[in-house]
Amino acid sequence: MDVPGATAELRRRRERRGDRRDPELSRSLILSAARDEFAEHGLNGARIDRIAARSGAGKNLIYHYFGSKEQLYIRVLEGIYQQMREQQDDQSLRDMPPLDGMRRLIANTFDHFARTPALIRLMSVENIHFARHLKKSKSVKPLYEPLLQAIRSFLKRGQDAGVFRHDVDAIDLYISISSLAYFYLSNRYSLSWIFDQKLDEPKRLKQRRNHVVEVILGYLQNKT
Repeated sequence: MDVPGATAELRRRRERRGDRRDPELSRSLILSAARDEFAEHGLNGARIDRIAARSGAGKNLIYHYFGSKEQLYIRVLEGIYQQMREQQDDQSLRDMPPLDGMRRLIANTFDHFARTPALIRLMSVENIHFARHLKKSKSVKPLYEPLLQAIRSFLKRGQDAGVFRHDVDAIDLYISISSLAYFYLSNRYSLSWIFDQKLDEPKRLKQRRNHVVEVILGYLQNKT
């Protein structure tokens, strides 16, 4: 079976150690393999047999750690949201000037979407299910309060300095930031064919990233 890069690297790490009895590494391997499987086949089409083959872990061990396919899927969702929030790195941006901090946050968000195609596919899968499984998570929703606090802080300081307009809703703003990245990347294959451009080439991704940043900042600085 073809094993994608991240999972293959974890398997090599375990082989170098020469010890398969590492619970933390085993869980990481299973979660990485499961993310690949769910992204490729969706929740309904995913198979524990294939996750076991990808990870090199037995089916019994998978059920021992995660209980069921649905619980494993929820853990995978929690992991991709946690990773995205870490990559946005808004906590370290809070002391930056508001314009610079907002610019960096927008760019970080786009970059993470671009680097993590499984994130886009899994978000699409979960929305097909009306977020039914995500709603069972206790860890995802709290991740976003610090993000909204950071955005509101940028907005307030930018407004006080006369840099940002005053009629901005933090939630609407974040949805716009995400959607400008998400739509381009989730539809890049069909759009590449329609427009006869390779939209996933590095140069084109950089162009889109800069466009997203400037669109959002242009809106924020438009005082009319």
